[in-house]
Amino acid sequence: MAPTYGTDEWESEYQAMLARRTAKEPPYIYFTPEWASLYEKVIQGDADYKDAAKTWEGTVVLHVEATPEFGLDIDIYVFMDLWHGDCRSIRLVPPEAGEAGDFVISGSLERWTQVAKKELDSTKGMMQGKLKLKGDLPTIVRAVRASQRLTDLSADVGGVFPTEANEEQKAEFKASMDDLASLY
Repeated sequence: MAPTYGTDEWESEYQAMLARRTAKEPPYIYFTPEWASLYEKVIQGDADYKDAAKTWEGTVVLHVEATPEFGLDIDIYVFMDLWHGDCRSIRLVPPEAGEAGDFVISGSLERWTQVAKKELDSTKGMMQGKLKLKGDLPTIVRAVRASQRLTDLSADVGGVFPTEANEEQKAEFKASMDDLASLY
């Protein structure tokens, strides 16, 4: 039985999984726990993000919908705890925790790949219905500079897009998602 999210036991299990998965050096596959951990560190060290987000508070969840053809059999919820320019943590969390975020932005793996490649601006994507938002759109729009910086930083982290992965990388991505599912 999986530990309950939000408990010390869950965090301990998550950190143990992360330690196993980060034994391999980057580049990591986008939207894996190891990629999210590296993304967290990059955001935490970025002065431009801190300045752009100094009035932002709340949790933002990137909901990546299941896409079995790319090895993603479960929905991913990348839970970002952001507070006045500080990135307190980024975790891949169970659906019930992900859906409880202040702002939940949902899209297909293909859409999120377009955002990460800067082919689709996330704010415009929400306004055009290409990404779905649960939360207050005007609040998100006011934080467009911070949002754009987060996108830039995800590109700086780099990695392999699951939509462009070779067979070995797809198998690695699936193994990462299986590890994650054990915590759900």
